[in-house]
Parts: sequence; C-alpha cells; structure tokens
Amino acid sequence: MCFFSKISKTAQEVENRFNAKFDNQQDFKPSFYNGFQFPKTPVITNVDLNRIQLFQWGLIPSWAKDDSIKKYTLNAKIETLKEKPSFKNSINKRCLVISDGFFEWQWLDEKGTQKKRYLVTLPNKELFAFAGLWSEWTTKQSNEKIYSYTIITTEANELMSKIHNSKKRMPVILALENEKDWLNGNELIMQNDRLIAVES
Repeated sequence: MCFFSKISKTAQEVENRFNAKFDNQQDFKPSFYNGFQFPKTPVITNVDLNRIQLFQWGLIPSWAKDDSIKKYTLNAKIETLKEKPSFKNSINKRCLVISDGFFEWQWLDEKGTQKKRYLVTLPNKELFAFAGLWSEWTTKQSNEKIYSYTIITTEANELMSKIHNSKKRMPVILALENEKDWLNGNELIMQNDRLIAVES
C-alpha cells in the first residue's frame, strides 16, 4: 500500500522534470505527506499534460453523498479497478502523482507490534510518478468542486515483498517512458518483473 510519501524537490525542479508548469508555484512547498490528512499534492492529469495541479489525496467519486469515502480510497488495487464502484467511473481519468519517495513499514514480528520504517526512493532520489486516477466531486452544501486522486497499487515485487512483508503490496511507479502512455489510456501489464504500458 502507499499512505505516506514525500517531495523534497523545489517547484522549479518538478516543472523541469515533467516539462509542465504549476498553476501557481507559490501554492507548492516540498513536504512529507500523510495520506490520512488528505493533503493536496502535485498531479498531472490526462486532460492537460502541460499543467501541474494540486489535487487532494483520497479519491471522492462524483456520485458520493459526502467526502467520508476518501479515507478508503487513498489507494486502488490495479487488479480490481474496473469492479470497484469507487474507481470504475474514473478508469479513463488518468493522472501522474508526483513524488520522490514513499514510506513503508516492515513487520519485525507476526503481529506487527514492532516495525521498521523504510524510505523507498529511486537510486539518485530523483522525481518519479505514481500511476493514479482522479475525480471531480461537487459538494452539496456550497457547490465547490473538489479534485481528488488515488494511487494505484499492485502485487509487491521481490524487493518490496521483503520490506512491506505484511500485505505485500506496492504503489505502481511508472517508468519515464510509460508516463504519457498511462495518461493516454494504455493498459499496464507485468513483464520481466516490471510494469509496462501497452495499447489497450
């Protein structure tokens, strides 16, 4: 799973890496993110690849009566995206969730009473993108539009199985060459222990 992430890079570094611009650079500050606080973090949607927006972590489906569902939609299993009511209406609303690291806890005993925290990054601590889905929801009280997202997870690979050894899941981190494929609606499949995008 993925409930805690971070970005340590500046807004300019984020823009340079993704060849896109923040709506307002001043609204972004490098930070650690706790998903259960439902922070607004940088994303790029399939609607505008040149624009970096701040969306709320925890997807709220367009049909939701209120926003309480968001605590259950921080992550979405790739295997059941088309089945879960929370996500199936967002299948074609793809996004890149920008990050440069995430945290997982390794259980040191059978019940998880003792845990060791790991920070997972790319080799050079460079920026990357999680595969995500996004949604637009309108509040019933004020008609405010809230844009939110979920991070897609998959079965853990060999390394992450040793770290996240309780549920053995991991977020889907897109290879640079697959980022636009994901936004364009291509499917992700496992090949040689890594996810690649193929035309659906």
